[in-house]
Amino acid sequence: MQTKPYLSLADVKKIAAAAEAEAVANNWPVVIAIVDDGGHLLWLQRQDGANALSSHIAPAKARVSALGRRESKIYEDMINNGRVSFLSAPSPQTDGMLEGGVPIIVDGHIIGAVGVSGVKSVEDAQIAKAGIAALN
Repeated sequence: MQTKPYLSLADVKKIAAAAEAEAVANNWPVVIAIVDDGGHLLWLQRQDGANALSSHIAPAKARVSALGRRESKIYEDMINNGRVSFLSAPSPQTDGMLEGGVPIIVDGHIIGAVGVSGVKSVEDAQIAKAGIAALN
């Protein structure tokens, strides 16, 4: 039997704090979601001024990244490059196919993902990556 790392509550808090710090440093009001490797929500944080819809989008981005085992941007790019048939993929697992979901990889294992929503997609991804970097 193989073993793999997993996200502890301390890890989640560390990721969330670093992601929040990146957002605050740039004055970006966002929602930060962190999920485990099965896409189950472990953390949801809506900053003051973040729009309500982002509370649904951020967890969806995180979930699609964790379950797809890649950045959610890959799916967005695939669709934007003409593979619109991918929009028929099963929902709700694929509802977050927008940039801003980033997998958390430890020792080659996907152990979860961070999803951010509220600013430009590239900025959402920047915040997620800043949070994940805090684990190292």
